[in-house]
Amino acid sequence: MDTHAASLETYFKAHPPRTVAEAQHAIQEQTGIHRSPTQVQAFLKRLGMKCRKVGCVPGRATDPDKQAEQAAFQAQELEPRLAEAQAGKRRVLFMDAAHFVLGAYLSVVWCFTRLFIASPSGRQRFNVLGAVEAVTKEIFTVTNDTYIHAESVCRLLTQLAARYTHETITIVLDNARYQKCALVLQQAAQLNIELLFLPSYSPHLNLIERLWRFVRKECLYSKYYPKFDGFKQALTECIQTAHTKHRDELETLLAWNFQSFENVKISTV
Repeated sequence: MDTHAASLETYFKAHPPRTVAEAQHAIQEQTGIHRSPTQVQAFLKRLGMKCRKVGCVPGRATDPDKQAEQAAFQAQELEPRLAEAQAGKRRVLFMDAAHFVLGAYLSVVWCFTRLFIASPSGRQRFNVLGAVEAVTKEIFTVTNDTYIHAESVCRLLTQLAARYTHETITIVLDNARYQKCALVLQQAAQLNIELLFLPSYSPHLNLIERLWRFVRKECLYSKYYPKFDGFKQALTECIQTAHTKHRDELETLLAWNFQSFENVKISTV
């Protein structure tokens, strides 16, 4: 197969295989050579290929105009405020809501035989509107079992204003209707809080998105909660203790190295 390495590399860049068996079939079609799965896997590794999880890019994040808008926002709006936060002149918080549905969150585990977990019945949902402080990683929340709405945002703004009395506060958030509405804008103005709205299709610029992924991994993946109360308790405890119990991990996870999609290869396979 090594004699066909260049042509197979070109083929696999255009048609990445999902399994070794799929690669085995493609190699036989392209070269007429049949090899065992073990030999095919070793050959893929020699080409520099690895089994990687496919990433997801927001719908229009790769449009040149959108990338320019995001880059300008990051350089002109976000980074100057973060620099002030680092210098102790401002509080910058990233806000967003997460909606955790009671159900089975599957993941990969090391085991001797395939494991199964029970899937709870029903679709009960625990909603968390959260804000994470960019420097200290302290987390603030408003929760309920119904819906996040403008009143929820106002409650969180009031909580933050009370926590950081007489300090300059900037909250980075997306353009969800319940966040960018007259009630919220009025409440923010009364509390002297700056709302810095992200460009559309920019979840990669909101640090709290990483926190929600951490919470799911830490207390939901491959874990079974027979009752909704236990489900809520696990999530609440994880969020409330994250900035102390998992401080070192959050320092790395919530570092200010924002993803850019300028050089990302978009697959249509």
